[in-house]
Amino acid sequence: MFSKDTYINRRRKLMNDVDNGLLLFIGNGESPMNYLDNTYRFRQDSSFLYFFGLVHPDLFAILDVDSGSETIYGDDYTIDHIVWMGNQPTINNRAATCGIKKTAPSNQVMADLQAAVLSGRQIHFLPAYRGESKIKLFELLGVHPKKVQSESSLEFVKAVIKQRNYKSEEEINEIEKAVNITVDMHLAGMQMARPGITEAQIAAEVERIALSHNGYISFPVIATINGQTLHNHYHGNTLEEGRMFLLDAGAETPMGYAGDMSSTFPVAKSFTSEQKDIYQVALNSHEAAINMLKPGIPFKEVYYESAKEIMRGMKDLGFVTGDIDEAVAAGAHAMFFPCGLGHMMGLDVHDMEDLGEQWVGYDNEAKSTQFGIKSLRLGRKLEPGFVLTIEPGIYFIPQLIGLWKSENRFAEFLNYNKIEQFSNFGGCRNEEDFLITETGYKLLGKPLPKTIEDVENERLKAY
Repeated sequence: MFSKDTYINRRRKLMNDVDNGLLLFIGNGESPMNYLDNTYRFRQDSSFLYFFGLVHPDLFAILDVDSGSETIYGDDYTIDHIVWMGNQPTINNRAATCGIKKTAPSNQVMADLQAAVLSGRQIHFLPAYRGESKIKLFELLGVHPKKVQSESSLEFVKAVIKQRNYKSEEEINEIEKAVNITVDMHLAGMQMARPGITEAQIAAEVERIALSHNGYISFPVIATINGQTLHNHYHGNTLEEGRMFLLDAGAETPMGYAGDMSSTFPVAKSFTSEQKDIYQVALNSHEAAINMLKPGIPFKEVYYESAKEIMRGMKDLGFVTGDIDEAVAAGAHAMFFPCGLGHMMGLDVHDMEDLGEQWVGYDNEAKSTQFGIKSLRLGRKLEPGFVLTIEPGIYFIPQLIGLWKSENRFAEFLNYNKIEQFSNFGGCRNEEDFLITETGYKLLGKPLPKTIEDVENERLKAY
């Protein structure tokens, strides 16, 4: 945890940004894998973690905006729990660490909420992403699970985003810890990959490094020779000479802050000439995007320039014809780049995605529905304190190639004869994490090899 003053100040700001009523926080509970006592690793709700710092299941909290009172609700462990888990702090002791003096048993939260409803007070709650949290809202407030999203408090959502979007110095330090561990995870992959090794072996080593720092992975590891599948969590293939390997992995610190990086490297001592050509185009797009980072620039503009850089490079290689600006405006670049450029990052690897992408990443600006850019999670103007990723890539997706060719889509821009020759190429991307500063940007954490020369030098350690 940070100091209790950090959490006190965060809650004070939050209550100042909401006009009146009660702010209800529902902490996460244990989630069984296959039976009640065999649970997944516990992960606290990130907004609960941000305002209270308590990593403990089945907690509730109510902040009374009008009176300023703060209450944590939860149940102390009985001897039946202690036999299995050892001695544990009381709820009162836990609450004291974040500066809250008032606690109550969990069954009291319903009575307190019902009393507030009877007196006509407004109950604010955030959108719920777990089924059990939706059930709790139904039990406490009678909100049907299908209506949780629509009946959640937009005022509450905006007040949370107003704080969590801007990372403090202590948060940045914690994120950098996560990023540095993440770099080590990727270096391990680069140094380990060689023909005969399985994807699962690399994924296991990458995850081991995160665990060895008393943390965890910030999302399921992507470790694959099939980099054209953007979120590929299958690890059943064996590496073969001549393929490329894409690793997308991040660490989460014990406090819950995330890192998120991607790297692509050959399953050989060096890239083939074709791999070098494609990889360099993707890297040029990556660097072009980084060089644009500064306060005030809409991230959507950064995305479009990165897409144009990809199309320029692909035109030089014979994959693209025609006017580049027209091709990107039409959406033809999505043949190679069908995803977004980056996203906010913090306590969530896609920070606050549960609160609504339109508010976190777009400040309620309308999102495009065009294939490709519709997957851009961040489009708003950048501001100091934002932490985000940069991750353009180039992907040859056989199914997309076949579909678009059959529809004769963007035939004026795409050389399908050339593109089809690369149907089995796979995909590549680099990803790094950045802080927007008052004057520009800062790379978070230590650098990861990304130039062709640096990657190949790192790969020599695998042989």
